[in-house]
Amino acid sequence: MALTHRSPNLLKPLATAASLSVITQPLRRPFSTDDTTPITVETSVPFTGHKCDPPSRTVETTPKELMTFFRDMATMRRMEIAADSLYKAKLIRGFCHLYDGQEAVAVGMEAAITKKDCIITAYRDHCLYLGRGGTLVEAFSELMGRQAGCSKGKGGSMHFYKKDSGFYGGHGIVGAQVPLGCGLAFAQKYSKEEHVTFALYGDGAANQGQLFEALNMAALWDLPAILVCENNHYGMGTAEWRAAKSPAYYKRGDYVPGLKVDGMDALAVKQACKFAKEHALKNGPIILEMDTYRYHGHSMSDPGSTYRTRDEITGVRQERDPIERIRKLVLSHELATEKELKDMEKEIRKEVDEAIAKAKESPMPDPSELFTNVYVKGFGVEAFGADRKEVRAALP
Repeated sequence: MALTHRSPNLLKPLATAASLSVITQPLRRPFSTDDTTPITVETSVPFTGHKCDPPSRTVETTPKELMTFFRDMATMRRMEIAADSLYKAKLIRGFCHLYDGQEAVAVGMEAAITKKDCIITAYRDHCLYLGRGGTLVEAFSELMGRQAGCSKGKGGSMHFYKKDSGFYGGHGIVGAQVPLGCGLAFAQKYSKEEHVTFALYGDGAANQGQLFEALNMAALWDLPAILVCENNHYGMGTAEWRAAKSPAYYKRGDYVPGLKVDGMDALAVKQACKFAKEHALKNGPIILEMDTYRYHGHSMSDPGSTYRTRDEITGVRQERDPIERIRKLVLSHELATEKELKDMEKEIRKEVDEAIAKAKESPMPDPSELFTNVYVKGFGVEAFGADRKEVRAALP
């Protein structure tokens, strides 16, 4: 198979460190979950910059943040595993794209920004929604098309949304969210806000023409736009090296600075996003390439094992898993015991099961919902019968 000689590259970031190297002396238990004692660690690999000096590998964190990272990523992982089962049970219909393996991008980015900063992404959106403050009940309800869903059951897996926390979706058209993200950044600059927009897309969308058109305008106008390529190395079922002549996506902006980041390292993502936000507010757009990996196939209809070997997937799980990296840090600093972390994971599993049960109790949307969120209120139209005489409905 042509892939096999390339698959070891996916393990390269761990050649230098299977876990983060520690600079400070380990903290001693007991500790409080609100403990903000500084811990200094070094990212697994250096950042690689294009037209910019990369940030330091030295990252500041705290016991509270590390435990939060572990809980949040474990919750995201469990949610996606449960979604897989719900889909196979035909309780989730349509398309469903899972994020397990890529959790470090969601939690690391969130740690570096505020809810006033905007995030817009493609259809692999469940975990980003949780990171923005969404609940498990809202997530599972939306996945199952129920009224309690974040989009009232009308969006499904690909169209999660939470405007009050700066999350603008969930978009099904490949690459279409990038121009929209640049529009959000334009609004932020126009309103003289000190906030930025993160527009996420995959390596499969990296060759989209609209991406380059939007980036050109963002650069001309110095918009606070951060384009984040979540490079999981397979656009649908096509390896990056077969789809892109230049798979160094952080350089693809040419005239726009870029940064390559180990997207399986939550603290590296945090450092990169903090750096990118400061850059974008002063100088305009920047591209971040997150070197990450998805364990599931592209979508639920893709077994994910026909274009890559099972050994490759297992190797990434063993060497680069973002949750296991944080687990090792927590244990090395004696912030929790193995048993305490296992108990936390059991508690998370229970929370997910309870959320699914509540979501199943939520009713399906009323048929009248078909006509809502289509027209601006007060600018509706009348729907006539075939004879054009009888008014069948007046849309709001």
